[in-house]
Amino acid sequence: MIAHPPCTHLAVSGARHFAQKRADGRQQQGIDFFMKLANCNIPRYAIENPIGIMSSEWRKPDQIIQPYHYGHSASKSTCLWLKNLPLLKPTNIVNKGEFVTFPSGKRMTKWYADAAKHSPKEREKIRNKTFQGIADAMADQWGRMEETMCSTATL
Repeated sequence: MIAHPPCTHLAVSGARHFAQKRADGRQQQGIDFFMKLANCNIPRYAIENPIGIMSSEWRKPDQIIQPYHYGHSASKSTCLWLKNLPLLKPTNIVNKGEFVTFPSGKRMTKWYADAAKHSPKEREKIRNKTFQGIADAMADQWGRMEETMCSTATL
């Protein structure tokens, strides 16, 4: 399983809303769903989520990857919690992409900041995307591993 649970109530990018999300139960619902995936009784999985509270609620991720490790000139720290899967190997390291610095001094990757120009629903879709290079690396590296394990088991 490669799981991409909703990060809306877990990611540090929304930390300013955490008090309200804790109070009304949304954050706990997010934690509970994430943990249902983590506690699945299956041999292998990867759970993907941005930097967030699961590092302290459960455990640190096994790996933190970036789109620029997989051919995209963009930054987006992405955590992977792995069970019986190897760390994902970079496939095409490129530059980190453009950044924007706001008058407040806050610095943000340009593609992420540009998403703010869209409607809330479209912005969520843009910011939640899995970069194709990462998806391809997962399919190639972990899918091939599964083929090898299956063909070895049938010999």
